[in-house]
Amino acid sequence: MALQVFTAVTGAAWESELVGALDRADHGVTVVRRCVDVSELLAVAATGTGQAALLSAELRRLDGDAVARLEAAGVAVVGLVEPGDERAADRLRQLGVGRVLSADAEPEAIARALREAVAAAQAPGRDVADPLAALPAPVAPLTRDDRPGGPGRVVAVWGATGAPGRTTVAVGLADEAARLGVPTMLVDGDVYGGVVAQVLGLLDESPGLAGAARLAASGRLDGASLVRLAWSVSPRLRVLTGLARADRWPELRPRAVAAVLDEARRLADVTIVDCSFSLEDDEELSFDTAAPRRNGATLAVLEAADTVLCVSGADPVALQRSIRALGELREVLPDVDPVLVVNQVRRGPVAGDPREEIAAALTRFTGREARFFLPADRRATDAALAAGRTLAEVAAGSPLRTALRSMAAELAGVAEPAVGRWGRRRNRAAGQPVG
Repeated sequence: MALQVFTAVTGAAWESELVGALDRADHGVTVVRRCVDVSELLAVAATGTGQAALLSAELRRLDGDAVARLEAAGVAVVGLVEPGDERAADRLRQLGVGRVLSADAEPEAIARALREAVAAAQAPGRDVADPLAALPAPVAPLTRDDRPGGPGRVVAVWGATGAPGRTTVAVGLADEAARLGVPTMLVDGDVYGGVVAQVLGLLDESPGLAGAARLAASGRLDGASLVRLAWSVSPRLRVLTGLARADRWPELRPRAVAAVLDEARRLADVTIVDCSFSLEDDEELSFDTAAPRRNGATLAVLEAADTVLCVSGADPVALQRSIRALGELREVLPDVDPVLVVNQVRRGPVAGDPREEIAAALTRFTGREARFFLPADRRATDAALAAGRTLAEVAAGSPLRTALRSMAAELAGVAEPAVGRWGRRRNRAAGQPVG
């Protein structure tokens, strides 16, 4: 049976000749619809009458979301670019088109690429409805004098609903990793109410992650643009601020967020992402067609992360929420193996020795051991929040700061320095160190 193919390469001088060549019976390909734009292509893809789509890089309004919707409809995608146009080829790959050919390729080669794309989409174990499945493999990282070769690591800081201290942990880890000499990027990925900018005393109206996601969706995100969008708060720490308003969550599409993380890996050894709590995926159930998913960005981060930290509070209510959240995470993303972090540990809410009691409870109800325990230090965290600075700047000797530094060293794989080595002030307005 011939492969049913849609084309959307209008405007190219070679379009008619190519379609005619592909329609020949000996190629095993039948062009069932020649679409004039992305809207028409998505509409016919939803009918289920085609198995693959042939796109040109110049197609107007083509973005990563459109490619994801085609794949969700079970339509494999192959891209065509003008001969020698490497920039267009890179853009298509960034949008998630895994197979890109030159427009002057032989019809047999194009037909073969279409069949291979369909076979890959239907391979066992691959979920074609997964918008992240077709992301291109990361390219070689940029050469840097101050860091070893190889892509950086992504650490997701996640936890149950409530206030277990996800942002405190994320900001503290990023700051301490940078102070350990590790190029670090901190990303505010909370779609319900990110506050990283406020915690660090930065302007929250900057484009930040939303701006980077827009560039990624259009295939125009690169290292230089990501650097421009991120605040430089110290020589080795950049911050990509989050949404200024929670109702802007549709701007953070899962594929675009994953592409931002891929680019962040090339700029930093460690990328710390402050995530939202919710893993619900019920938005799609309310629509007959593809719809934005508010929690899709969180799921994308958790799936892309090398390490997922599950931050829990140390009181009985917070522990119960964390136990349930871990069960939900196991159902939604069974391949994610989170590292348990118990925050705000203190005597009072838990009888007996708090570390022993909490560790025993988590082992009993989750089958996991808590890896890190962070002590409560309300005076230090209040002082840092009031000043819009980090713990290292306002309370260098804080037990919480000491624990975060040890944790950052372990996650980054570097040696831990002596206490009291850091604490230089920063000029927040300029985003650079002073004095």
